[in-house]
Amino acid sequence: MEIRGTQNQATVAKPLGKTRKRVEKMQKSTENDDSSSAEHFTDKSWSLAADGAELRFPTDDCFGVYLEIQRYEGDTRDGQFHGEGVASYEGGHLYKGMFSKGVMEGLGVLVCANRHKYEGEFVRNTPMGQGAFTWPDGSAYTGEVHSGKRHGTGTYTCPKHDVSYTGQWHRGKKHGKGTMFFNNKKSSWYKGDWVMNSREGSGERRYRSGDTYSGGWKNNMRHGEGTMIWVNLGQRYVGKWEHGVQHGLGKHIWILKNSSGTRYFQSPHYIGNFFKGQRHGQGSFYYAGGAIYKGGWRNNMKHGQGKFTTKDGRILEVEFVDDKVATARSDGLTVSERDLFVGDDMAIDIEYLLEKIPKRNHKTELRHVKSAVWCHRTELRLIYGFYCRLGRSPDDSLLMSRLQFWRLLKDCSIHAHELTLTQIDSFIRGKASVAEIHSPFTTVHLRELLSCLVVVAYYIYHEDMMSQSYLLASCFSKLLIDDILPNATKVKGFLFRQPEFAVEALKYTERCWEVFETFCGVYMPHRDDRTMTFRHLMLMFKHLRLLDDQLTSTRLVKIITAERVDPPCVGLEITFLEFFEVLIGCAEVKCLQVSETPEEDQVLLTSDNKSTENLPEETDDANGHSQLTGNVTSENVETGEMKGQDEHISPPAEHEARLHEEDVHSRKSQTHLLLQFQLFLEHHLFPAVAFYQKVTEKMEMLLKEQNNKGP
Repeated sequence: MEIRGTQNQATVAKPLGKTRKRVEKMQKSTENDDSSSAEHFTDKSWSLAADGAELRFPTDDCFGVYLEIQRYEGDTRDGQFHGEGVASYEGGHLYKGMFSKGVMEGLGVLVCANRHKYEGEFVRNTPMGQGAFTWPDGSAYTGEVHSGKRHGTGTYTCPKHDVSYTGQWHRGKKHGKGTMFFNNKKSSWYKGDWVMNSREGSGERRYRSGDTYSGGWKNNMRHGEGTMIWVNLGQRYVGKWEHGVQHGLGKHIWILKNSSGTRYFQSPHYIGNFFKGQRHGQGSFYYAGGAIYKGGWRNNMKHGQGKFTTKDGRILEVEFVDDKVATARSDGLTVSERDLFVGDDMAIDIEYLLEKIPKRNHKTELRHVKSAVWCHRTELRLIYGFYCRLGRSPDDSLLMSRLQFWRLLKDCSIHAHELTLTQIDSFIRGKASVAEIHSPFTTVHLRELLSCLVVVAYYIYHEDMMSQSYLLASCFSKLLIDDILPNATKVKGFLFRQPEFAVEALKYTERCWEVFETFCGVYMPHRDDRTMTFRHLMLMFKHLRLLDDQLTSTRLVKIITAERVDPPCVGLEITFLEFFEVLIGCAEVKCLQVSETPEEDQVLLTSDNKSTENLPEETDDANGHSQLTGNVTSENVETGEMKGQDEHISPPAEHEARLHEEDVHSRKSQTHLLLQFQLFLEHHLFPAVAFYQKVTEKMEMLLKEQNNKGP
């Protein structure tokens, strides 16, 4: 070996060693708008072997070629490359950087003849540590490197295909948590789990169309439990997926608007089995008008036997063949297909009430009641629709819940006529079970609401209206004119007055309902129906030790009586709505010291919100062309223009600015109230209930042990 030059800059005249170049193939399969496959990154790498070490570097060629170092300029020690130097390899490859004992060690730059480049840390001739790869097409990677491969955390960008990925890597493949963007605008992306370059696990995908999917993935396809929202089509599916399509149990919703531009009381939706993207098996379809079909399906069509409930409440035994009625019978009589969808959703059922008047007047009374309902049909529909929307997101099914029904009655001060809401529940029970009449989750159809109002009107006003010719119609008209029409939609109480707060607060309904049922059983254990009184509610707060210097017993009474002119009898039974609103009122008193920082506000208001392959997945199905689609309309989005500070603001604009300021203040207030409510539930009520139940169970066990031992 002959070395010429100084110690700091020597020139190698003879080959100092040989390196072997080895290629590990890298497969790229492009995922485009017509394919659901993903682009898979695997390393195209070579290895330079020198003195027992390997150098791996991405390339496309030079398979199994031996390379010789033709020239070296740089530092040496003891006859070896050591320090900073530049090495030129056969074929035009170049390394510039640090050497140690004859091998590349430390920071350096390796440029291949085909313009592949690595810049970063080397360990014994191998890229290792922090580094950056650059490819001739402009693609680049920056991040952690191990054994010449992307490994750890790093970012890959490909300008040619407008994609980028930031996240975890394993041996050159996307693996772990990561986010991939499919365009420069970053409007199309995937965030979630990866397994060896495939979307697998849990993740959220947003498509160019604006459609979103959140849920399980397997082999780059939607798989497992997941939710898909087709924005432009106004549809949503929640349920099982397999190989990218709906398969198994699920719920598909169509968000429709009627000809007047307003939404239906109920969004049409299907709940049941799916098979390879189609409604197939047993399922139920809920029509916008209120009709319901429960039975068999085949290839997206009603097929087989089932039950059809018309919008006026009639239940028919039906059989369909490929979506056409084969037979339909009601009480043994054949019914035409047209009759399935003909009916009055405002048809009232007051048979129970008619028993209280002479039988000879039944038909006349019923006819006049129906006439009174018909005269006010527009106002009654609007009232029903208004309360259906309380505390709900825009795309939820619009059937009134009993919680909303109770709120309507309280807004109209029905409870001020010496009738409790629990008594009203009993009056209109019909065929419902005891559990259903007190549950906040039970639905109330329009016809059921109207029937209820007729019954309530009778109990409130029948003594005053005995002299009228048509007793039931007179009572109903008086209730409408004096109580319903002047007060409906003027929402009171702690829960529904602030819309955004109500949507978030109602997410705690199920857990609070469990608390309600638990203590109904504690204080009234021998009754089948789960109710409690105001006295029981105050006892619950005492037993859970929720009362303190801020939330005193006096303050609790004030919260309970907030909607009453006269103090209620402590023995009156209450509904879950009254229980839930007392919790909200107590939260405002007990949790006054809550931060209102915007960061915390944002986190809590979006607490239930959920969270890409190398080239984009933009299939027809992904863009909303589901096998379950139909013609729908979407709501228009209006935008406004903000004026600069130097521009003259006209009085209308000044008014709009003031309204905007009030809206911002309202949102901030709702956020603060939500923080208080969440804090009260999570840090006070729920822990106290859990402790109470634990102590109670332990005492019951001790008592049982003592009884078993005997005297």
